Amino acid sequence: MSRPLAAVAGVGTTRFGKMPDLSADDLAGWALSEALSDAGLTVRDIDGLVASRVSGYEQFAAAYGLQPQWCVQLPAEGRMCGAAIALAVNALRTGECRTVALVYGNNGRSAGATYGAGGAGYTAAGEGYGTAPELTRPYGMTSPGAFSALMFQRHSYLYGTTEEQLAEVAVTFRKHAALNAAAVMRDPLDLETYLASRYIVEPLRLFDYCLINDGGVAVILTTAEAAADLPRPPVYVLGVAQRAQFLGSDFPPEDFWAGAIGEAGSAALHQAGRDRADMDGLMLYDNFSPTVLFTLEGLGYCPPGESGQWIQDGRIGLGGELPVNTSGGHLSESYLQGWGLTVEAVRQLRGECGARQIPGATHIQYACAAPLVSSVVYGSEP
Repeated sequence: MSRPLAAVAGVGTTRFGKMPDLSADDLAGWALSEALSDAGLTVRDIDGLVASRVSGYEQFAAAYGLQPQWCVQLPAEGRMCGAAIALAVNALRTGECRTVALVYGNNGRSAGATYGAGGAGYTAAGEGYGTAPELTRPYGMTSPGAFSALMFQRHSYLYGTTEEQLAEVAVTFRKHAALNAAAVMRDPLDLETYLASRYIVEPLRLFDYCLINDGGVAVILTTAEAAADLPRPPVYVLGVAQRAQFLGSDFPPEDFWAGAIGEAGSAALHQAGRDRADMDGLMLYDNFSPTVLFTLEGLGYCPPGESGQWIQDGRIGLGGELPVNTSGGHLSESYLQGWGLTVEAVRQLRGECGARQIPGATHIQYACAAPLVSSVVYGSEP
């Protein structure tokens, strides 16, 4: 097995929901305070900073007493979460810093961000595919949801995937959220309720869309050696990888990003010295429920075209063969652009998730399917 690339020293989150009195910086600072407390560290111990969706690394650092010797500001898109882990890992491995704080703040709900409609670049919610909306908007591609709806329509045409099969994603994640006190949406959701809900962009319904909420997340990474002296049991970053699929990304990819997903997922597993059979759970970017299907196929956990059937009968639920998004994910916990899924992976591997705990979990793979695919393999053992 490979030597760990880094270790998670601490994680922190805010409440999720609507907090109009707090800015994105306020939320990221709140989460940072929680993560430092979790790690048993202070701001003086932080010498690296990765900032996402805050006003700027300089302003944020000055406001919260950070004096990093290495720092970077990321674009707002959620696909940057895995990239952030990779950047921080590389900075640690090259000795540019020793302890990195990755901070994320999002006041999207209070700011009125929406996925139901959008304009150029679909940047209101910090997400989006394609760079030429002037070409696609006349044909109804007015939001990222429309992009995903078109992809699912094609998947259904090619493979016979049904809306009833797709419902398993939202219904399962809501069951997980019901066990998570931090989740925004915890009311029961069954197939009948799902099918009775309105279409947003047919065939995607209300419950196929992620939740735009306010919230903050912070993750503190350090070296495996330094983590051994900290109070929390370390969770190791064992493998990281990215693959881009930018050419033609103005339109839905013919392979549902499977090529890039497969390359990134396999590369992360190879670097970790693990394989799919070692994974006890998955944290998959679920901005829209079809993305979960495409990611499962791309990563190779099920054959191409078979994800709709493969996820049935509780396979991706707690107690199933391969639990996915045990926090409720973006669909039911809160839309935190991958950052909340990272925290859930850490807490699962520490054994801190209570009623939603995956028994004996030692390895979890994270993946985000988008024009920039990323995958991270986490483990509780080096």
